[in-house]
Amino acid sequence: MWFLYLLSWLALLVQISFVTVAVAAGLYYLAELVEEYTVITKKVIWWMVVVTLLIYVGFFLFEDFPKSFIICGLISQIAHLCILKTFPFFVLTSPEFIIGIIMLLVNHYLAFQYFSAVYYSFSEVMAYFTLCLWLVPFAFFVSLSANENVLPTVAETRPLLDDIDVVSNYFLRHGKKYGLLSFFNYAKDSILPHRNKKGF
Repeated sequence: MWFLYLLSWLALLVQISFVTVAVAAGLYYLAELVEEYTVITKKVIWWMVVVTLLIYVGFFLFEDFPKSFIICGLISQIAHLCILKTFPFFVLTSPEFIIGIIMLLVNHYLAFQYFSAVYYSFSEVMAYFTLCLWLVPFAFFVSLSANENVLPTVAETRPLLDDIDVVSNYFLRHGKKYGLLSFFNYAKDSILPHRNKKGF
């Protein structure tokens, strides 16, 4: 009896490992797509925000959620729309980015407080969290590395150095990459074995 119990824990660890690898592979693929198609990604995120705004309007019309619950959700989606103005460039100290982070935390607090007081089924609670709280921030998280491979444009907010041209300045500032795709590339290079091609 104890042997099967230990095997069940071992199987659980193997399953967690498989799920982790699958999620990492999926995130890597999404990060690749975002870097390749930044214009389409911006449109997709814009539509995600619009659909989330419509969901909040639906909550206002058809559900009896507290008004503060709905207003905070609308403010966070408006902040997300403001973040999209400079997409794929993210300024982490910009007011809209800070408001988006603060409203994400406030919305989670309000949601936990409300759903712990009022009974809803698990699927309804997960639908709210997935569609209203997690989907758009997750899309922004995946697209954080998109600006690493984008050529400098007018949307560049930092001033250029006086005696360096645009291209040199771009490559000087982008020598080190810290995005999601760079992390996965580093993990791939350091963990997975390499195949060396032999030259004959």
